[in-house]
Amino acid sequence: MPSISTKGLSMPESPIRKLVPYAEAAKKSGTKVYHLNIGQPDIKTPQVALDAVKNNSIEVLSYARSEGSEEYRKKLSAYYQKNNIQVSENEIIATTGGSEALFFTIGSITDPGDEIIIPEPFYANYNGFSTASGVKVVPVISSIEDNFALPKIEDFEKLISDKTKAILICNPGNPTGYLYSKEEIEKLKQIVLKYDLFLIADEVYREFAYDGNTHHSVMSESGLEQNAIMIDSVSKRYSMCGARIGCIVSRNKEFMSTAIKFAQARLSPPTYALLASEAALDTPQSYFDDVIEEYVERRNTLISELKKIEGVKVANPKGAFYCVVELPVDDTDEFAQWLLEKFQDNNETIMVAPASGFYSTAGEGKKQVRIAYVLNTKDLIRCVQILKLALEKYKNQ
Repeated sequence: MPSISTKGLSMPESPIRKLVPYAEAAKKSGTKVYHLNIGQPDIKTPQVALDAVKNNSIEVLSYARSEGSEEYRKKLSAYYQKNNIQVSENEIIATTGGSEALFFTIGSITDPGDEIIIPEPFYANYNGFSTASGVKVVPVISSIEDNFALPKIEDFEKLISDKTKAILICNPGNPTGYLYSKEEIEKLKQIVLKYDLFLIADEVYREFAYDGNTHHSVMSESGLEQNAIMIDSVSKRYSMCGARIGCIVSRNKEFMSTAIKFAQARLSPPTYALLASEAALDTPQSYFDDVIEEYVERRNTLISELKKIEGVKVANPKGAFYCVVELPVDDTDEFAQWLLEKFQDNNETIMVAPASGFYSTAGEGKKQVRIAYVLNTKDLIRCVQILKLALEKYKNQ
């Protein structure tokens, strides 16, 4: 029998999707499942984006340019400039989602055996992207005790070796919802300049900053022209996860001329999705104001309800729409599966993402889950009620 590659065997499962078969089985048995496990917003996609696809007069659905259409990149450049990021269309490569942008980035700056330092917990697919490129993730642990703030710079410095090529952050963070301050970004700037590293910032949740806090982009920091690489996407900003349009943004010309070769090899991003994404840039600010107000209400409701459960610890997110919750159980992988297989209250249960999959350090996050507050407040209150009842039953079994 032909053998599977070592790389293939070492590819991690998605902590978000691996429980799907159990959720589907629960639904088939008549149980309603509330999905707190995945960052799929229920916010409506801007109508202007949907209309751009519905009402176009394309007769031949042809390839787009490998870097994305000039019209889209020019419009995207104008959007960034409004957000204090001065980049031209030639410093943007459109990709098939933020995922492809990360693949191209890692492929452009690393060789097999190289290392990328990432504060953990982190977006689970960073493990997958790195494994696929033969790159080692070197984690630096942040703690729920201090809300998952940036670890001490000395902790980063201890991990830097001659194999280190980059530091990767998600800002605001998935799964933590943590929003890095300007001071924290400046600390990272100092260390990447000192050791001549790339600073990769996944900023796909940039719009979602709460409580009067401001998002600080690595692209707004002077002196990082050759070091900063920004990853972005329309998925969360416009509730367009299915469009699969992201981008790489950098002023480093050598890096961009390398990344475009990866883009050429996959030919082009999807044409219809580019049309929708270009149109979405006309979305009025009132849309974001309403969305942020909604997410703040959801966050406040969720955190308030979770804090009522004895033994539960929760970080308070400053951005995105996730939070990490520590539960009074020994293994949340087992608990999450049990919720779907063996528990229901009035034919309802919840699906959460075990947090161990957001760590690369063995044994970390075993008591934690990530909750995405992408449901309305009424449903979130019901979800926490189900969680409380489930924890009581789980402890007493």
